[in-house]
Amino acid sequence: MKIATILGTRPEIIKMAPIIDEISKRDINQVVIHTGQHYDKEMSDDFFRDLEIPTPDYNIHVGSGTHGKQTGLMMKGIEEVLLEEKPDIVLVQGDTNAVLAGALVASKLHIAIGHVEAGLRSFDMTMPEELNRRVADVATTMYFIPTEQSAINLLAEGFSHKNLFITGNTVVDACFRHLEIAKKRGFENEALAGLDIDNLDNILTLTMHRAENVDVKERVVNIIGALKELSDMNIIFPIHPRTKNTLENFGLFDELNDLEHVHIIKPLGYLDFLLLTSKSTLILTDSGGLQEEAITLDVPALTLRYNTERPETVTAGGNILVGSDKEAILENARGILSDNEFADKMKNAVNPYGQGDSAKLTVDAIEDYYNKGLLNIEAPEDIMDSFTRKMASINEDITVSEFEESKNALIHMIFDGDKMRFPFGDLNLNGMMITYDEK
Repeated sequence: MKIATILGTRPEIIKMAPIIDEISKRDINQVVIHTGQHYDKEMSDDFFRDLEIPTPDYNIHVGSGTHGKQTGLMMKGIEEVLLEEKPDIVLVQGDTNAVLAGALVASKLHIAIGHVEAGLRSFDMTMPEELNRRVADVATTMYFIPTEQSAINLLAEGFSHKNLFITGNTVVDACFRHLEIAKKRGFENEALAGLDIDNLDNILTLTMHRAENVDVKERVVNIIGALKELSDMNIIFPIHPRTKNTLENFGLFDELNDLEHVHIIKPLGYLDFLLLTSKSTLILTDSGGLQEEAITLDVPALTLRYNTERPETVTAGGNILVGSDKEAILENARGILSDNEFADKMKNAVNPYGQGDSAKLTVDAIEDYYNKGLLNIEAPEDIMDSFTRKMASINEDITVSEFEESKNALIHMIFDGDKMRFPFGDLNLNGMMITYDEK
């Protein structure tokens, strides 16, 4: 078996590192393809060495550009590699342009696709990430899903539960794995070392880069207004260059930089940032991935957004959406500082993304599919059977597997009277409402 993995951005490398590591441990033939859509030290060979994973076998060197241009160049380069390597499955992760390009190319070549972190939905079609993840899921063969809630998103869109694997999120594996590496190294960033992080109290780590925040002056003013009043916290702000330029254009950068309790520093390397996160009292962010890392590391998070494709972090209680509302930011930040019960509830939120075995479960499933011949994408030889879509209320003790076998059916949705449920094979359907296809 040969597995090809496509990487495009730093978060993809971070989250796929545990899977690449797991594939290597099992001596499975693998090919790593880097689109090269970004280039800096964080995306160079040094970064792969820092994470103790092999450097990519191919780098397409796409560079930056418009979404259309970048995606087109990726598709051309990825197609050339896949035609040469002929993998049994192509793995993509998340919702980047690399995911879109990889899924489209592999599907056209009739190569199975494994989408890691499938099923996330923000339901905000203005986000390019939402379009990328939805299109990728249409082409996917195996869906590796972080939570039951994300799996239900896919069921609602008509995908068969037979191809859905709730593995947890590799972000947990990555956090545990990479934090140990970071602790061995210590802080390598001079600015962090100079702040003597280990002896600072009440650390608030801030990240802000999304256009819907930094490009809207009213929102930036509200957020800075909250930061001004959080003078009892040590605010560490590794600032994105685009964010810095925007703040300067708005005439707000100096105002923020002059605050004694705010420490604006250059962007951090991943390992330094992970170590900083682990030592923080609070995270204030508009990042998607940082919401996952915060709950994994038991750090309360306030998210500067009005929606999130990680709603499980909110439901679990480790994350609160505050938008750019100054009063919401202040109320919740002060609550974490002054109310031990409130803070402990957030810190002790049960991680919805699993316990760190996502990579193992993912590769287990791929090996099982390969051994059963289910990775072969071939044109059907049988005439398509018709089916009837039905709804039923179940009033007997019968499991999902038993129902599907007895009715020659495929269950789609299950409602237990309170919430939607995933159709695990051993789930007892008694008292539940279901929708299903019957041949």
